[in-house]
Amino acid sequence: MARSRFDVAGRTVFITGAARGIGAAAAQRLHAAGANVALVGLEPDTLAALAERLGARAAWFQADVTDYDALVAAVEGTVARFGAIDVAIANAGIQFMGRMATMPREHFERTIEVNLLGAWRTNRAVIDEIVRNRGYLLNVSSLSAASHAPLMGAYTASKAGVEAMTDALRVELAPSGARVGCAYFGFIDTDLVRGSFAHPSTQQLTAVMPGFVKRAAPLSEAVDAIERGVARRSARVWAPRYVGGALALRGVLQPVTEWRTKASPRLPKALALADPPADRALDTQHPLLGVAAEVSEPAPVTRAR
Repeated sequence: MARSRFDVAGRTVFITGAARGIGAAAAQRLHAAGANVALVGLEPDTLAALAERLGARAAWFQADVTDYDALVAAVEGTVARFGAIDVAIANAGIQFMGRMATMPREHFERTIEVNLLGAWRTNRAVIDEIVRNRGYLLNVSSLSAASHAPLMGAYTASKAGVEAMTDALRVELAPSGARVGCAYFGFIDTDLVRGSFAHPSTQQLTAVMPGFVKRAAPLSEAVDAIERGVARRSARVWAPRYVGGALALRGVLQPVTEWRTKASPRLPKALALADPPADRALDTQHPLLGVAAEVSEPAPVTRAR
């Protein structure tokens, strides 16, 4: 039986991590398809500029996903502006490079706070609207949920948690008519991936990866997957194409990945390069955005407006 299409024209989409990368590009694509968009994130100037370019059917809200009250305020502001939330995309995510034995504790904990608990807080804040409108909630996970690489312990743990949480929520919301999906992305050409690849430790480990894996896919491939997922209210979407096969073979993928990495003579050097500098002032990772941004004074985190 053909699946009916969920048309976003005239509906409202709520997106976290909307200032840059996948979130910003997805907002622009769905807005072009006729949706109202609520842009939620940490960078007010960037959010405001994007909302201004999109016009009257866009609103922006400054909120850190570690602040549940700010997310609730963003949801309330979106409903006040557009009347409802029909689709929510929990996209906000960060990454810090480092091995778990030596990385700053605040880096590990912030990764979990943003990527996993931030997705949970976003889900909790929007869930009543999604149920009320028999809408669609999409949580952005990663291929890292199935393939757990060294120096990405916090990231892989958080994304595996997002996948597990999404699977449970999908079943819980099924009787309501609302639908829940999980997005799995490999390396996509975003600030986060470029920042990760620029780190000296990653440059050692990419030599172990197959060529098709370490080539970052165009941002449009992730946005295509999100657009299809929203239109179909899909349980799972992914990009690039190989990610689907990797998910199906995850029981084989992890042992093979571990064997290849442990056998590489580059591993000890990569581990050493991942250690934080003795002088923390020389750390090139942004305290709020991780590898995705140049070090600068972060914008103050305020309630949504």
